Parts: sequence; C-alpha cells; structure tokens
Amino acid sequence: MPGMPMNTAGTQGWATIDVILVIWFGLTALSAIYVAWDAFTRNPEMKVMKWGWVLVTLYTGPVGAALYILSCQEPAPGTHEAFIQPLWKQSVGSTIHCLAGDATGIIVAAAITLALGFPMWLDVLSEYVFGFLFGLLIFQALFMRDMLGGSYLQAVRRSFLPEWVSMNAVMAGMVPTMVILMSRDMTAMEATSLRFWGVMSLATLVGFAAAYPVNVWLVASGLKHGMGTVRAVGRGGHSLAAEERLIEHTTGEVPAPNASTARHTMKGM
Repeated sequence: MPGMPMNTAGTQGWATIDVILVIWFGLTALSAIYVAWDAFTRNPEMKVMKWGWVLVTLYTGPVGAALYILSCQEPAPGTHEAFIQPLWKQSVGSTIHCLAGDATGIIVAAAITLALGFPMWLDVLSEYVFGFLFGLLIFQALFMRDMLGGSYLQAVRRSFLPEWVSMNAVMAGMVPTMVILMSRDMTAMEATSLRFWGVMSLATLVGFAAAYPVNVWLVASGLKHGMGTVRAVGRGGHSLAAEERLIEHTTGEVPAPNASTARHTMKGM
C-alpha cells in the first residue's frame, strides 16, 4: 500500500524520539542527584532554594544543573555571598524560586486534568490557577513567611503581585509549548507516557526563558527575592522597603512597623 512506508518511517521517527528521551532523563537523574548532594551538603543557600534547584533540575535536566553550577554553587568555602552578587545570578535564583513552585503546580494539574479527560481550555485554566496558587501559597508565602514579617497572610499579600507577574511569564512560555506538542502527539497527553514528561521538560525550559527577563526587572526593582544565604539572610537582592511602598500604593495598607526587620528572624530557609 502506498501509505505503508510513510507509517513505518513515522514509527521509526517516534522511536528515535523515545531513545533521546530515555538518554535525556538518564542525564536528568544524574543531574538532580548531583545538585541535591551539593545543595544539601556544601551550599549555604536558603533551604527553600535548595529544594527549588532540585525540583527545577528534575524538570530541566543538565540545563538546570549547569545553571546551578554557574550561578549558585559555592566555588570555595565562605565565598557564596560574593559569588551570587551579580544581578544576573540574583535573577536566575528568583526565576528558579518561581519556576519550582509554578511548574510543579502546572505539571501536577496537567497530569490530573488530562487523566480526567478535561477539554483543553479547562485543562489550561486549571494549570494556571493551580500553578499560581501552589507557587504563591507554598513556595512564596509559606516558605518565605519569616523573611516577610512572620505572618502567613501578610506574606501572601506581599508576594501576590510579584508572583502573579512572574507566573504569567512562566505560563506564557509553558502553555503554548504544551498545547502545540500535545496536539501533535496524543500519547504525550498521558502522564504515564515518557513523551508527556518530555513535553513538560521542554515546556519548563521555555517557561524559564520567558520568565527570566521579567525576574531581572523584579529583582532590580527590589520587588522580588534573588538568591540569599543563611549566613546573610536578606542580602539576596530583595528590598523590603520597596515592597512596603508597593503594598501601600496598591492596597492602602501600611505595613507593620517592624516588618523591615523581619528578615533577621528567618530560620534555616
């Protein structure tokens, strides 16, 4: 039949992609193991960033590990504070912090909604809402509440606008990538498929690329955290004073008088 060679070629093409994905995820496992070992045994960065780097490396493989080495890995004992000082490294840390929460929420939501057979529009909406809420309520407000004054609700208010801006950039990169690739290969819409995770990995990389310039602006403006260290909490590129001015301007709420000193109470983040 005339169509048979085309179908065979197509099968071989997809088989090649599967082999590439197996190699990619093998490298991803090695990358995540290395980043976890270094972050939790040698690096004095805040604990939330240790988990953030591990999660993002699980999604982005060797690219995440390379970013960790170039921007966050302490080159020698006692040098972390100086090493992470440049704006581009602070902005990488800010993007990783955002991506760890948002991408995790998006991926979990995608796996659930696709399994339930939701239509594409509802799938995308669920991913947006769940990704934003997970990033805001867990990775931002919960893990950073001590730095943001000690109150969880206050931390939610302080984190809402920067997280929303950054999240939109992540979604602008991830969602089109997911929709285009999944619409071309139905097997990529099943969470048990290797191709599903391949799509998520590529989408996360595109999400990082889209969100990074936004985070450069947020960190430079003092509206979002960069990278910090437990030896110098609060020196991570984030200006609480700028954040207080933003809150007062947008909500009319005057922050608590001792909020600017809250960063000194942070414990082990």
